[in-house]
Amino acid sequence: MADRSEPSQKVLALQRFGLGLKPGRAAGVADVRERLLVDIRSEGAPQPNVSFSGAAPIGRALYAFEDEERAAREARRVAGQQGVGQGVQVASAPPAPGQPQGQMTAPAQPVPQFPQAIYREEAVARVQGALEAETGFAERLVQFWSNHFCVSVAKGNFVRAMAGAFEREAIRPNIFGRFEELLIAVESHPAMLNFLDNQLSIGPDSRAGKRRGRGLNENLAREIMELHTLGVSGGYTQGDVTSLARIITGWTVVGRDARLGFPGSFAFNPGLHDPGGQRLLGKVYRQEGKEKGMAALADLARHPSTAAFIAHKLARHFVADEPPQALVAELTRVFRETGGDLAALSRALVTSELAWAAPATKLRTPQEFLVAAFRALGRKPDFGQIAGPLGVMGQPLWQPSGPDGYPDTNAAWATPEGIKTRIDVAAQLGRQAAGSVADPRALVEEVLGPLASAQTRQAVARAESKPQALALLLMSPEFQRR
Repeated sequence: MADRSEPSQKVLALQRFGLGLKPGRAAGVADVRERLLVDIRSEGAPQPNVSFSGAAPIGRALYAFEDEERAAREARRVAGQQGVGQGVQVASAPPAPGQPQGQMTAPAQPVPQFPQAIYREEAVARVQGALEAETGFAERLVQFWSNHFCVSVAKGNFVRAMAGAFEREAIRPNIFGRFEELLIAVESHPAMLNFLDNQLSIGPDSRAGKRRGRGLNENLAREIMELHTLGVSGGYTQGDVTSLARIITGWTVVGRDARLGFPGSFAFNPGLHDPGGQRLLGKVYRQEGKEKGMAALADLARHPSTAAFIAHKLARHFVADEPPQALVAELTRVFRETGGDLAALSRALVTSELAWAAPATKLRTPQEFLVAAFRALGRKPDFGQIAGPLGVMGQPLWQPSGPDGYPDTNAAWATPEGIKTRIDVAAQLGRQAAGSVADPRALVEEVLGPLASAQTRQAVARAESKPQALALLLMSPEFQRR
């Protein structure tokens, strides 16, 4: 029978809303609710420490990298046309000074290309921030909103280089602001505009549309309504999608020519924008330029369907695949009455008795599991130790298979293949951490405390080896579920 004592519920709350206990932090269990509320701060989630400050400097560096790549390809093409003579000269060249005759120079280590190098740094910094977080509630909200407004690095070099900046610039500063602010920041970020092709969208009646004979791209408008605000059953039509697509024409990314601003940053291009009024959900928008899109997004952010959609999705993520209807109703009410105040919504979630007392039925996602495991084992992983396990478990960082993000139900993660892969990852982590963990039995008490069942304690104590004991801890139901 599950332990429903107060200490057990507090440890479970740290897992449900955060990233679980870290060794040596058990004393803080006494005031879990207050510690979770402390994470709600006006400046948003803490920022990871990375080399590039944002989208604009990344865009400038990316364009410079692509120009250099293009020049190098041209140089190789010209060299290839000059025949094999140069190859003979290189092969017969004398050894470099200090290099013994007959000794081969060690091959140089491959240097990650710029977009991949940025991606790797951003990924490590993001995980490091989660490992250092006190409760991890803000980091969990970052993960939630980053998945709700997902982009995928599989789109190409631009999004691969920008994915981390997208999360740092659009998501993290706004998770405790108003939903309207978060929505506008996301939909105007270069990563999202590139991912959903809005920079290719041209108003049919715009100057460019009449000259080029090209038209709308509705990808971003459709996903704004279906995935980001109203939900698929939110009461909109195909005509509304087309209207929103017209409204946000001209929302684009500055190219390397810097004609509209700093290369790689957001810009409004009036030459691509469809002029005139547009009717969206029964309301006509006649503002000039970018303001038309800002007004439309603000109304979508405050729409009753958006409130219900976000409330249900939030409760499903943190509490249960089928969350209590009373909890969803309460979160919907808070969203509507506060105008989408996400700090108020977060407070309502972590102070709700319904959310607090629900049984642990949600399986941690692969990203949650891996971070919780690193926290429990005191590991500081490199990029390979992050990317490898997440890839095999089916949740590579910033790379969902579609614009609807990673799935958020047990059915998606608790498959036989998914569980087998987790066991493999847990075994690998156990082997890696065995030398730094003094006593797995003590670690059970530190990271699970009163949540640990007699069966888990017994299994860890009877393990044949320390790596096996750590793997059993990580795969225990109390560690896997929240």
